[in-house]
Amino acid sequence: MSRHRDMVLRDSRRALALGAWVALAVATPQAAAPATPPASFLDGIHRQTVLTSTVPDNGDQNPYAIVVAPVSAGSFQKDDVLITNFNNAGNLQGLGATIVNYNPTTKKLTTFAALPRDLAGCPGGVGLSTALAVLKSGWVIVGSAPSADGTTGTRGAGCLIVLDANGKVAGTIAGDKIDMPWGNMAVIDNGDTATLFVSNAGFGVGSPDGDPRVVNQAAVLRIKLSIPEGKPPAVVDQTVVGSGFGSQPNKDVFLIGPTGLALGPNDTLYVSDATGNRISAIWDATTRDHSAGVGRTVTKDGLLQTPLALATAPNGHLLVVNAKNGQVVEIDPVSGDQIKARWIDPNKAQKPPGSGDLFGIAMTPAGDGFYFVKDEDNTLAIAK
Repeated sequence: MSRHRDMVLRDSRRALALGAWVALAVATPQAAAPATPPASFLDGIHRQTVLTSTVPDNGDQNPYAIVVAPVSAGSFQKDDVLITNFNNAGNLQGLGATIVNYNPTTKKLTTFAALPRDLAGCPGGVGLSTALAVLKSGWVIVGSAPSADGTTGTRGAGCLIVLDANGKVAGTIAGDKIDMPWGNMAVIDNGDTATLFVSNAGFGVGSPDGDPRVVNQAAVLRIKLSIPEGKPPAVVDQTVVGSGFGSQPNKDVFLIGPTGLALGPNDTLYVSDATGNRISAIWDATTRDHSAGVGRTVTKDGLLQTPLALATAPNGHLLVVNAKNGQVVEIDPVSGDQIKARWIDPNKAQKPPGSGDLFGIAMTPAGDGFYFVKDEDNTLAIAK
C-alpha cells in the first residue's frame, strides 16, 4: 500500500502569555491562586478506537483529509465526519475520487461524493487530496492533486472543487496560483463570506524517477470567497501569503510538501513544513498583501518526524501527526516547546511503528479528543 514513509520566542513574549493567564485568574472571583498555563492536552487522551473502514463501494483507498461538518445540510448532519480518498481501488495515488461520510450517531459510513475522474475545469482530473472544507452555508470545497499513473510524473495542476451539500459538482477554482492543492485547509467562515488557506505543493515538482530533488516553490494561498444565498461561493481575491516551502516527488508517498495549516491567535497561520521538518508561523495572515516567504520557525526537529496535518487543541496548543512514525506531537506555539508525543498508531509492521500511516486529523466537536485516519488499514479512528 502506498504510504507517507519514508523563536525560541523572547522572554517578553512568554511573560505576556503567562500574564494573560494570571489576569484571567484575577478576574475570576473563585480563583484563590494565580492560574497556570494550560496543561498538556495529550495527558487527557487515554485510548484510540477504530470507528469504521473508509473504503466506499468503488474500492477507493488511502484516506487523507478529515473534516467535521459544522452544520446539517443536504446529505450530511452536523458533526458528521467527511473523509477524502486519495487512491483508487488499484491503490494508485492521485486517482481517488470519493468523499465518504461517517455519522457518529448511527455509526454508518456512506459515500457523500463520487466524482468523475475527468472533470472540466480541473487540469489533470481528480485525485482528492488533504485539502477539504465544509462551510456553514453547506458548500463543500475539496482539493484535487491528480495523477494519471499514480506518480507525479503524470501529475496535473489540479484545482479546488466546489460541491453542494449533496455532493454534486457546482464548479471549480483553478488558475496560475493553484498547483496541486495539498494540505489540510484552514478556514475562517462567516456564513456569507469565507477565507480559505490552502498549500499548493506542485510548483516545479518533477518525476520521482527523473528529478526527485526538493524544489522550494510550494506556496500557501489565501482565497477570499463571497457566498451569495442559494449560489456557489465566488472568488473575490487570491493572495499568496507564504512561498518557498519545499516539495519533493517520491515513489512511495507520491509527494512530500507543506501539509498542515492551522489558525492561531493574533492573526497567525501555522504551517507544517514537511521537508524542513518544522512548524512555521505566518503573521498577519488575513491582512497581508504579499508573501511572508517561509515564515518564522516555531519549532524544528526534536519529536517532529516529517510533520503532516495540523489541528488546534482547546488549550491553544497545536497537534501535528508525523509521517515517519505513528505519533501525534503537541506543541506550544507561543514558546515553541514540544510538549510531548503520543503513539496513536503503534503498528509494528512498519519501521518505525506506524511509519507512513497517519494523514488527516480533526478535533471532536466537544474538544475532548480528535479523529485521525490510518492508511495501513484504511480506517477512521478516534483518540480521547
